Amino acid sequence: MRRGAFPRVVLLALSAFTLQGCAELSYTLRTTLHAIPPAKPPAAAPAVPAAPAVPAAPAVPVAPAVPAVPAKPPAAAPVVKPPVIPVSDKLFSEGMAALQDGGLERALELFSAAWQEKPGHAGVAREFDGALLALKKNGDAAYAQGKWEDAGKRWMGTLRFITHPAANPRGYPFTRSEVQAKVDNLTAALTEKALTEYRRGEVTAAIADWKTILSYDPRHEEAARSLRTASKQLETLKKMPPGR
Repeated sequence: MRRGAFPRVVLLALSAFTLQGCAELSYTLRTTLHAIPPAKPPAAAPAVPAAPAVPAAPAVPVAPAVPAVPAKPPAAAPVVKPPVIPVSDKLFSEGMAALQDGGLERALELFSAAWQEKPGHAGVAREFDGALLALKKNGDAAYAQGKWEDAGKRWMGTLRFITHPAANPRGYPFTRSEVQAKVDNLTAALTEKALTEYRRGEVTAAIADWKTILSYDPRHEEAARSLRTASKQLETLKKMPPGR
């Protein structure tokens, strides 16, 4: 049946019935709600008595602050000082260096100084004789080569050190007198040569020979006197005009 086929009267009757049912239901709910007694408020919890107050603990005295102990600086490492070398040993070492460089007379001078600082120095006693023998030998070689000044200086050095306490001349292949004779013969030969040159007017050559004598024997008075005379004469000759 179509919706529009219901009679209008039937629809109105259904609507009225529905409205009446809703009104009755509303009334019933109101009546029921009024019949329910109101809910009682919840019972209050019994009061719990307060716990007695706990007395405060006595104050603990604070210990006074301990001053901080300053840290000690680290201990410095001990200074290691080099061993002290005796003066005599230093002089001896220098003498050995001079000996290796060929400075025989200088080496003997340093050996003598070391001996003076420490008489009986073992190193000096060992090396002194060898240096002295070499010095005299070098003088002989220089003389053979015509090096008069070198020969004279080395023979005079031999005479100077042959009497030193560290020397042992008994073991030498020569004596002090023999060395002195060599010096004297050299001086005599140079003196004769200088006088001959001087007489011939070779003043410059004569002056050179007398200077050679004084180079190894500064105290030779005759050579010094002759040198002064010849030097003055040479200055006079230089002042003279040419041709005279």
